[in-house]
Formats: sequence, structure tokens, C-alpha cells
Amino acid sequence: MNVYYEQDADLKHLQGKNIAVLGYGSQGHAHALNLKESGMNVCVGLRPDSSSCAQARQAGLEVNTIADAVKWADVIMVLLPDQYQKAIYEEEIAPNLVEGNTLAFAHGFNIHYKQIVPPETVNVIMIAPKSPGHLVRRTFTEGNGVPCLIAVHQDYSGDAKQQALAWAKGLGGAKAGVIETTFKDETETDLFGEQAVLCGGSAELIKAGFETLVEAGYPEELAYFECLHELKLIVDLYYEGGLSRMNYSVSDTAEYGGMTRGPRVITPAVKAEMKKILTEVQDGSFAREFIDECNSGYKNLNTLRESNTGHPIEKIGAKLRNMMSWLIKK
Repeated sequence: MNVYYEQDADLKHLQGKNIAVLGYGSQGHAHALNLKESGMNVCVGLRPDSSSCAQARQAGLEVNTIADAVKWADVIMVLLPDQYQKAIYEEEIAPNLVEGNTLAFAHGFNIHYKQIVPPETVNVIMIAPKSPGHLVRRTFTEGNGVPCLIAVHQDYSGDAKQQALAWAKGLGGAKAGVIETTFKDETETDLFGEQAVLCGGSAELIKAGFETLVEAGYPEELAYFECLHELKLIVDLYYEGGLSRMNYSVSDTAEYGGMTRGPRVITPAVKAEMKKILTEVQDGSFAREFIDECNSGYKNLNTLRESNTGHPIEKIGAKLRNMMSWLIKK
């Protein structure tokens, strides 16, 4: 796997080009501001009624409609929610593309699952920071960066990879390292990680642990602290130094208990189910299910959201977090 750093990327591959960042959410604001401050000619493309228009203008960015931004731009970064990209591409992006444009993404979903099929006369690249947008922005302002992935789906101009590397450098990512991958691998590993571990697996593990303690008669407050609150301490140790740092940092009791009891929770049956989830990602059945869910008006997702919000761990958690003065209340 190729890894690139500052000396491997040259901003000249973007300098002098008009760059449109479509969207001004978590990633959008970071990409637009970081690239502008790296000397690029940037505008933001938004719906005229978007609540982000004023925020982007206040930050010193030019704001246009999505269609006008695409018409103006040489390089177009699509940072819109996955479920909206196909319709916006067909209505406002595709009609305004010209030969030699570069179409960029931060996630491969719509290209990999062929929701968007660009013309052969444009570059198609990906630059995906492995971090939430606020960290992409914050580390840049501190003179650093976060690791990024890059990929090339179509190289019409012959320098698509160099453009991707320049974009990653403009974000600050080349200071941390830029890893070359493919749209397929980024999409499939990202979806699997979200579903089986990061968002799905961890949340269900937390709820199951909480319920087990409460059903055994322990106070909800203690169950919350043990199964959710303290998880951040463990994840921070993972983040800093992997599994070994976590085990080194906790007590011998915790280390032995975790190593001997953890496999009884995450059993071969759990791993077998993970493999099924991966297959659903690989064969496109999850993508089709998600697209159908969006088209249905999120009937299932809204029900799941209500159920999650009403879980006892959320109610006791809200109460306990009010005791934590260091948390930012939103």
C-alpha cells in the first residue's frame, strides 16, 4: 500500500483552477476553508435556501448555487449526504460538467454502487480524511493534519492522482500521511466498520451491558458509568496506542478479565454474523436497502431512531451528563 507525504504532493496541480466545494457541513466547511487558506481559488455550492449560506459567507467564502458553482469550477468536490447525491448530480452537476473537469468525492458510495456514472471525459477522484470535519479543520489551524485516503476512478487528464494528492496536501493531510486505495475498498471497509463495530456493534454492546446490569438489580447510574461513560477512556487508549496500550494501562484484574471473558461475548457466531454483514456490503444489497429506505421516507429509520432515543440509557445519560460541567451543552 502506497503512503505519501508532503514531499510527494505538489499544490501546483490545483493552483490556478477554480474549485467548488458542494456542501458546507462537517467536511464541507473544513475542505473549503483549508483549501482557501492553502492558496486555492474556492467557492461553495449550496441551495439558495440553505442555512449554511450565511455561515460560509461570514467565513469569507464565495457562495453560489450548486449549478453555478459547477459551471464555474474546474474541480468539483461533492460533500453532500450520500442519499442526495444521485438526484443533485443528475439535476445540477451533470448538465454543467465539461470535458476535463475533475469530479471529487470524500466517500465512494455513489460511484462504487453506480448511483452516479460520470462521463468518460472527466477525472473522478476521492480524497477522504479519516477524521470528522471539525478535526480536519482544527488540526490544520494548528499546523498539522489528519491522515487521508485517496483513490482514482477515472484519469482522463493524466494527472488525476496528482490532483488528489494536492487536495490532500491542501487539507493538511500530507503532514500525517496519505494512503492510496480504491473506491471499492474505501466504500466496503467504511460501511462494514460503521455497521459491525463503530456505530452498530458498539451501540448494541453498550445497551446489552447496561440492560444486563439493570435487570440484575444494579442502579441505572452505575450501569451507565460502567458501560458507556468509561468507554471513552478505553477508546482513547486504543486511539493512542492500540490494543496493547489499553491492556498495559488498565489494571491486571481488568486485563485478565477482559482477555478471558471478552471472547465469550464476541463469539465465533458474532464473527459469522459480521461476515454476513460484509457480504451484504460487497454484493450491494445493503446499498439497495438503504436507497429503498431513503425513497420510502425513512419509515424504518425513523422508527429505529424513536426506539433508540427512548432507551433507558439515553434517559439516565441525559441526567448524568448535566452533572458534567466540562461537557459542551448543545
